[in-house]
Amino acid sequence: MAATTLPSMVEVESPSKPVQELAKNSRNEFPERYIYKGGNIDLSLPVLDVPVVDLSLLSSSSPAGEEQLIKLNSALNFCGCFQAINHGMTSSFLDQVHNVGKQFFALPIEEKQKYSRTVDDIEGYGNDSVLSENQTLDWTDRLYLIVNPEDQRKLKFWPKNPESFRETLHEYTVRLGLLNEFILKAMARSLSLEENSFLNQYGDGDRATMMARYNLYPPCPRPDLILGVKPHADGTAITFLLQDKEVEGLQVLKDDQWFRVPIVPNALLVNVGDQAEIMSNGMFKSPLHRVVTNSERERMTLAVFCTPGSDKEVQPVEELIGENRPRLYKKVKNYVDIFFQNYQQGKRPIEAAKI
Repeated sequence: MAATTLPSMVEVESPSKPVQELAKNSRNEFPERYIYKGGNIDLSLPVLDVPVVDLSLLSSSSPAGEEQLIKLNSALNFCGCFQAINHGMTSSFLDQVHNVGKQFFALPIEEKQKYSRTVDDIEGYGNDSVLSENQTLDWTDRLYLIVNPEDQRKLKFWPKNPESFRETLHEYTVRLGLLNEFILKAMARSLSLEENSFLNQYGDGDRATMMARYNLYPPCPRPDLILGVKPHADGTAITFLLQDKEVEGLQVLKDDQWFRVPIVPNALLVNVGDQAEIMSNGMFKSPLHRVVTNSERERMTLAVFCTPGSDKEVQPVEELIGENRPRLYKKVKNYVDIFFQNYQQGKRPIEAAKI
């Protein structure tokens, strides 16, 4: 099987100084490179009514199960995301997953830099890859790790401190791998397809790509001018986000209006990415989203990106193409390869996949 491939990137300058360090020393000063060019950022937005889906009922053929399946379909068509509850993980375990990341970012800078990413690689501790001189930078530090396939893990980037980090992240992502398969099957059933219709394109879960990214958003002196993450949609099939339990920040674009995504305690926020939009022939929408900053409080999240193996070709499922719904997307392979370049330039790579 093909190896996991990360995009080849040529940085125009060295990785930026950690945002945590900038935040400590900012005194309300910050490099202009962080100012968002899309205009002032509205922080007083309405809350998006993100549907809540009970995963424990989703596979049931009972009326309650059918109701959840309809809700799943509606959610992915309405806003491309849902809040997953009863996913089989305890609140104490999710707290542990969150806390090992928080403990890592609280370490002295010298300790964190042992795991720094290198130029032209996104894996490891650091922040944005700087691919152009006029690129707007995100107000975030990250720890980005390949999780799957397991034989592609670069353990030199996996912190040994805190001691439970590696074991905790491994257990969490194994569970997400099972949830990913479960949700892909449910998505197919919600469209009256054979349940493996998406999974067959996604491929063997052991060889598909899974990447984990801990995101730290330090307090920011000007949340009205600076974004934690610039607007983008994910290049995945499915993305799982473990939200900060106390500090909001995620926003989703719906009908040309930005909305705040609420925190649902112990839920996983699940969104489909571009590759699920392609497979569903546009029935499911890969949502454009961004992260805002907070002037007083630090925020930390963990995003896990589930992507078909680089050898897999992804295209609309045949049963979803017809006279009333023509084929909207070409066949694509190794979609992630073009994703990062487009993301940093503020472009949507899915445009290139449209017919």
